[in-house]
Amino acid sequence: MVRKTKEDAELTRQGIIRAAREVFLVRGVSRTTMEHIAIQAGVTRGAIYWHFNNKTDLFQAMREQVFLPLIDRMDDTLLVEDSENPIARIENFLCKTIQMLNENTETRKMYEIMMIKCEYVGEFSTVLRQTLLTSSGIEEKMQLAYERAKEQGQLQPSHDPAQLAIDTQLFFVGLLLMWVRDSEGSHFRNRAIELIKAHMRLRHR
Repeated sequence: MVRKTKEDAELTRQGIIRAAREVFLVRGVSRTTMEHIAIQAGVTRGAIYWHFNNKTDLFQAMREQVFLPLIDRMDDTLLVEDSENPIARIENFLCKTIQMLNENTETRKMYEIMMIKCEYVGEFSTVLRQTLLTSSGIEEKMQLAYERAKEQGQLQPSHDPAQLAIDTQLFFVGLLLMWVRDSEGSHFRNRAIELIKAHMRLRHR
């Protein structure tokens, strides 16, 4: 009975997260209330507060569903010390992220919410700080990959791995933003992989 209760509670929690994602997508985060989410989820506001302290807490849980698997995949892809082609691993990580956006509706919706449906002010300023920390972590792992590439003679001697990592990070964040905005897929979505490959070719010696 206890196990069933825990399973039911988790199902309710996941249902609330799904409902929040749909409402955030339509209304934007700042214009969404817990009441809106409760109606979409078919639960009471009390049920939401049982699982989440506030809207920020709910948003963070939704964000983690996307970013925790991303970070795990990044570790598996970029932090392989015996890799014979670190530059190819960076390219693979970036391309796989785009492929995931193309194939996974929930991930695509979350990126849209984070990039164009959320104002990072007030209580959400903490979310912005955490997003920047995540971005810094990705940059650091890219730098490690570029450092291995330089050790293997894949980069020009004058290339600085730290600068290359910043450059790639900024390029990819910009590409993701334009990818999200390009809902018709006529400008960036259909060229994203091509643009990544062109960016990475410029890294090679």
